[in-house]
Amino acid sequence: MRLAAKVTAGVLLLDQVSKYIVVQGMHLDQRGAIDVVPPYLNFRMAWNRGVNFGLFSGETDWMRWVLIIVALVISLWVWVWIAREPHSARVNISAGLLVGGALGNVVDRLVYGAVADFLNMSLPGWQNPYSFNVADVAIFLGAVGLVLFTGKDHRANDG
Repeated sequence: MRLAAKVTAGVLLLDQVSKYIVVQGMHLDQRGAIDVVPPYLNFRMAWNRGVNFGLFSGETDWMRWVLIIVALVISLWVWVWIAREPHSARVNISAGLLVGGALGNVVDRLVYGAVADFLNMSLPGWQNPYSFNVADVAIFLGAVGLVLFTGKDHRANDG
């Protein structure tokens, strides 16, 4: 449980610091785009009012609050589940990644009204139209980790 808390705090801090540096420090919110290592890594400002790829996005304020509540409920559920019984380090890390990422995006919705996405990865000849952030990566890795590493068979093999 302590490991999950450390990972949660680390992800939340890394997410918010990266957003502050890029969005406000580098003024990406005003510039719109910064080529870092084109075309592989670019900063492209996107204010996401929905979930992944803008799904469920809308300009209404009530949807913002629905998404905040959903993220907090899922985070609380994962946290309670982790706290109920001992889990492997991999499960605790996965839970921390998911909860830290979810809370990072909740902070954005509270502060900005939308999630600040800025990481864009493309390939030569293919421009990815979507941006994401550190929290999104953590949520994805955490969810995959929970699927892969939970269950009695996995706990027994995860010393």
